[in-house]
Amino acid sequence: MTSEPHEHDRENDEPARAGHGPGGGGPAPPVDVVLPCLDEAAALPWVMERIPPGWRAIVVDNGSTDGSASVAEALGALVVPEPRRGFGAACHAGLTAATAEFVCFCDCDASLDPGLLPEMVERVRSGGADLVMGRRRPARRGTWPVHARAGNAAVARMLRSRTGVRVRDIGPMRAARRAGLLALGTADRRSGYPLETVVRAADAGWRIEEVDVPYLPRSGRSKVTGTWRGTWTAVRDMTAVLREPPARRRAPAGGGPP
Repeated sequence: MTSEPHEHDRENDEPARAGHGPGGGGPAPPVDVVLPCLDEAAALPWVMERIPPGWRAIVVDNGSTDGSASVAEALGALVVPEPRRGFGAACHAGLTAATAEFVCFCDCDASLDPGLLPEMVERVRSGGADLVMGRRRPARRGTWPVHARAGNAAVARMLRSRTGVRVRDIGPMRAARRAGLLALGTADRRSGYPLETVVRAADAGWRIEEVDVPYLPRSGRSKVTGTWRGTWTAVRDMTAVLREPPARRRAPAGGGPP
């Protein structure tokens, strides 16, 4: 594992426009890594240097005011602006912009190491799973606030009751095939997006696995779990997702006809 980051101040779903980073032409990369970004200029160098060689980083700028888009572009990312605020809006804009067969998602705040993604992608590529999710394991005391962990655990229990899927973390680090993710038709554009993706995948009969990943001290303050209000909003959005009836159409993991 690479070294930990230093503490520093650290319906149309098409992206508004693509930036001038790599990926505008030529063959598709083997894997696209979607990085939702809101004021993460300080963390971007650490994150970008850990993107596996040959893979493409898609940084979705969700309204940053700290120059994140320029930093990401200078570091070689494909920058996709998404003016609609919301974690789900940023994730889906990145998924829509992706062209690779496999797509990963990872936070852009240096709390998760993109260098761990190849193992997750290989599980999907080899047919061992259709969706692989990273279960966050705090690397040090205080990394994951108690209220955020409690909310996450409650949602995981509700997910198990609703779908039978036994996961312990509704985390943002994950890997799957792009076509299958698009076929799920995930509709939430706020904090419920990660959970709705899992719910729809479960309804479609996908094989869902969890792998442990170190959860590092993030750069700067979290926009969600850093406050009780943010955590409550996320739990509220996720609870609304769990109240929805099961999807009628099964979306195969490969994205082909059901």
